[in-house]
Amino acid sequence: PLLSYLPGSSPRALGLHLIQQFGVQGKMSWVKRAAFAAVLVNQLTTTVFGWSIQHPAKPRHVRAFYATNGNGYGGNGFGKPLATTSLKMSSSLDPTTISSEGLRIESNITKLLQLPRHSKENVNEVLIEAEKVLQALHQYSLISQDSLSLQDAKKAGRAHEKVYANNYVDLGKVDTVGFDFDYTLVTYTEELLDLIYDMALKRLVTDKQYPVEMLHTAGLRYDPQFSIRGLAVDTKTGWICHLSYTHKVAVAWEGREKVPTPKIYAEYRGKRGMTPSERKRRLKPLNDLFSMSECCLIADTVQFFKDRNIPYHAQNVITDVLAAIRETHISGDFHRLVAENPDRYFEPQPHLKQVVQNFKDAGKRLIFVSNSPFWYVDAGMRHLFGTNWRMDWDAIITSAGKPSFYKDDSRPFREICQETRRPLFKRVERFEKGSMYTGGCIQELTKLIDWSDPAITPVSYESNGDVLAERSEFGIKSGAVDVATANVLYIGDSLFADLVDAKREFSWTTAAVTPEVGYELEIQSQTDFTLAQRTLDLLLHALRRVQEELGTSMRTQEDLQILDGLEKLVSKWRDRETRILGNPFGSVFRARYQPSLFAHSLRRYCDLYMPSVSSLRNYSPQHRFYPEQHHKLLSHEMQSAPDDCWDLDEVLGCAVDDDALGI
Repeated sequence: PLLSYLPGSSPRALGLHLIQQFGVQGKMSWVKRAAFAAVLVNQLTTTVFGWSIQHPAKPRHVRAFYATNGNGYGGNGFGKPLATTSLKMSSSLDPTTISSEGLRIESNITKLLQLPRHSKENVNEVLIEAEKVLQALHQYSLISQDSLSLQDAKKAGRAHEKVYANNYVDLGKVDTVGFDFDYTLVTYTEELLDLIYDMALKRLVTDKQYPVEMLHTAGLRYDPQFSIRGLAVDTKTGWICHLSYTHKVAVAWEGREKVPTPKIYAEYRGKRGMTPSERKRRLKPLNDLFSMSECCLIADTVQFFKDRNIPYHAQNVITDVLAAIRETHISGDFHRLVAENPDRYFEPQPHLKQVVQNFKDAGKRLIFVSNSPFWYVDAGMRHLFGTNWRMDWDAIITSAGKPSFYKDDSRPFREICQETRRPLFKRVERFEKGSMYTGGCIQELTKLIDWSDPAITPVSYESNGDVLAERSEFGIKSGAVDVATANVLYIGDSLFADLVDAKREFSWTTAAVTPEVGYELEIQSQTDFTLAQRTLDLLLHALRRVQEELGTSMRTQEDLQILDGLEKLVSKWRDRETRILGNPFGSVFRARYQPSLFAHSLRRYCDLYMPSVSSLRNYSPQHRFYPEQHHKLLSHEMQSAPDDCWDLDEVLGCAVDDDALGI
């Protein structure tokens, strides 16, 4: 914690440098040297912006500063605070003396660390101190020589297998677990999105009569570094928009060109946003992982016309591209290719069987509900689980048509004949193990599953009389009523197709598969990103302090220039964060400085979220998930949270000899 505000910094280098500079003799472990260095830094410096190493008389604690953007969301984009410590380094410390450790400031960001100056001495002091801290932060941080590519980050991100909780969830009280198929049980290589893009582009040219050059000479291909999940396309302008949780347009791209901010304000009446009726009429959400190829094709088509000065009507282009994508899905063409080449298109899932088996062994009912056709699902599940995969499930539903599956109350199920592979047009009285069904709705599901079957009653209910008494007390009975209680956990990837109505209409416990969590955390752990984030924290705090010094009077022209200059620096550092993340929109979970609409929906409609279903193998089927202590929504709640302190001796795992330190 002592050196956590210096991303990539070397405690060994700093400790050695300070110890050598101040003439401390004798042998000391590197851990103790780092501790001693921190104590010396504390003695040499004064409080900077209200952040300091505590305690003045006996500095053995470090106070954590929780970074927030004013709305209570932590700076890492996942609703968690950033525990950071600011160290003001003495001006007598010369970073060049430890250049062998690679400590330096990148030349291309030197200008971004130079703050404007004000004629008022008190304001200027704040600006000078802020600049010193920023430069020290970058001087004493190891610069990453090779930035992590998006592809490398995605590979490394698979190692992140934590389940994150937005609400309290007790898996012991869950008696039914439902799974989606695409991007949930099965995850795809990027070759699938390449395939969908190419097939849709071909349909656009052959069926919609778009220029043949798009197919042959324009070099149009799916770009995995352009689109992210959670975007929306404005059908009036053709812009691809990243929306904040307040439905404001944070970033917009027209083709492959970023829309200037003044143009965004002009289009949306100076407010960056639309009325609810306008949003419903103009915006087409691009929420699931399949939509990333859709987003890329829209942008490439618009850019093709712009580059050649070809007049186009944005709404017609959007309509045609969406139709081409939809027909590609409906035709089943890409499904057939994937089913024939599973090793090429399916990513390995070595731990998936363990997750399903753990739930099964715990006596939980397993339900499979997918929008994909039965023959495609069967091919994929055979590849992942083996030929007898169907016997593990209590109900297998394909071509479910979610989200209509949750709202329709009359669509019947059809059993799939195993011999002819065609649906049987007869009444389904009960789900049979090993059989597959198509269509249907939630109301029919409640009737066809034997919810009271003792063979699938959860172990905890059989052995725990208190649980049974609790269920009886609240009027919860075994049977169809269970489907409308929180005893069902449903896991999917698409918020609005899989999870929103399950949560909103039936109060199911919902879990979202969000692979972006893993690789964004991997990128955000890199030195370059951490430096950018800490720099933003300092700049924003400097802005607050400058305004405190300016007081409550009307701002002069000089005052406004200073504030505008600092805000421009903040904007440039946000741009740097976006570039580090490897796409033009930035984090899936952040729309510039605010939580994205996707993050807001994830928080609102999902009790749990995780990088992959395999993450669940690390938890007991009776595990209890608790939301983070500081997972709050309002700024005053975050600011009033008690400071976290650590005892230096406990943190470092060794005793610091006070006498040796001269304290």
